[in-house]
Amino acid sequence: MGAKIGRGKRFIKSPGRGARRALPEARGAVKDRGLMTSHTFAPLGPLTGSIRVPGDKSISHRSLMFAGLAVGRSRITGLLEGEDVLATAAAMRAFGAQIAREEDGSWVVDGVGVGSLLEPNQALDMGNSGTSTRLLMGLVASHAITATFTGDASLSGRPMKRVIDPLSQMGASFEASAGGTLPLMLRGASPAVPIIYRLPVASAQVKSAVLLAGLNTPGITRVIEPVPTRDHTERMLTGFGAKLEVGVENGETVIAIHGEAELAPMDVTVPGDPSSAAFFMVAATLVPRSDLTIMNVGLNPTRAGLLHVLRQMGADIEEVNPREVGGEPVADLRVRHAQLSGVEVDPDIAPAMIDEFPVLFVAAALASGTTRTTGLEELRVKESDRLAAMAAALTAAGARVEEHADGLTIHGTGGEPLRGTDNARVKSLLDHRIAMSMAVAGLVSEGGVEVDDISPINTSFPTFMGLLEEAAAA
Repeated sequence: MGAKIGRGKRFIKSPGRGARRALPEARGAVKDRGLMTSHTFAPLGPLTGSIRVPGDKSISHRSLMFAGLAVGRSRITGLLEGEDVLATAAAMRAFGAQIAREEDGSWVVDGVGVGSLLEPNQALDMGNSGTSTRLLMGLVASHAITATFTGDASLSGRPMKRVIDPLSQMGASFEASAGGTLPLMLRGASPAVPIIYRLPVASAQVKSAVLLAGLNTPGITRVIEPVPTRDHTERMLTGFGAKLEVGVENGETVIAIHGEAELAPMDVTVPGDPSSAAFFMVAATLVPRSDLTIMNVGLNPTRAGLLHVLRQMGADIEEVNPREVGGEPVADLRVRHAQLSGVEVDPDIAPAMIDEFPVLFVAAALASGTTRTTGLEELRVKESDRLAAMAAALTAAGARVEEHADGLTIHGTGGEPLRGTDNARVKSLLDHRIAMSMAVAGLVSEGGVEVDDISPINTSFPTFMGLLEEAAAA
């Protein structure tokens, strides 16, 4: 049975792939956030065969930034070509880097060098990308330039004070909107001042912003990390030639970066994004008779929390052909249908799966028993308030959900399908992960789940719709 598409669909060939990709009929509606593109997701049958998810978004952002800071030419293969990453590419061009996509799908970057960023001649539109914004603020903070950052309605509501505070200590100055949000103007310091900064919240973006500011700051800048977060910045900066040391003091991680660095170009292979693979991991686990292999998935330990929790719940996920790609652990994941059981999710694992909680909530809704999550206050300041958004969306689809200040309690159906939304639309709130999570919920519902706007999916996973059909048709 095929997915229901209220406005019709057409097929195009996605770049560099032979697979067909289903898109809403009005392609412009997907790209224009002023037009909402609703979609009803209904059962597709078992998900089988093999698929390849796009490149890791976190690594894609960083590869463009670090290559743009290197002296010489870097080549990037497997780059995620979603709207968020393209916003980073546009910003790095505005700072003086030369960036071009080759016919074979690889990207070539001729860097401008640390300390040589040009001042943009217009505001930098970050779209919906918090990663682009916060990391690029770090870059600008230690250069003698001024840059203005803008974004869409969702990004303009997200907190930037957590980055403004440490970068101000380093000497940068800011003119921000009320509450420390976008739009904001940043004036970099020259020279910036090295600091020792202890992260008040577990945030790889804040950590990375301070480390990137430290690249062009005389002396040694240190970040103290009480709770480990994704370490792509540390791995990749080392690969590009930065002098960086990671140690442990009093049970906390301390990252030290030596300033006035000179980065060397390198070739980067971007592994598949575990946050994108998460939707298919959960879908294949929940949909009966599924046996799906997701190729080339990055399994960085700081990103593998969902895999751990799903296995704890009883998921059947096998790591096939484990290997290393571009300094990152990678494997193919074979996922077979399994009945899940509810669990108490350890809040300490949250940084390793912070973006995957929305789809975990869907898995919990079909499990046997009750799943409880705590310590997730950070989800309230993502692209949307993801706790409130998922509580409302799952309740509308027939799940039993209790919302708390720092998490959700979900009483599972024991494997029985959700009711569906009965022609009502769940609200994606311009949040790509809410839209895709509820797409998975639609696959295991009786009446289908209608999502009010699927256009935000393009920010991180532009091939999502096509891969769903590909897996169902295999």
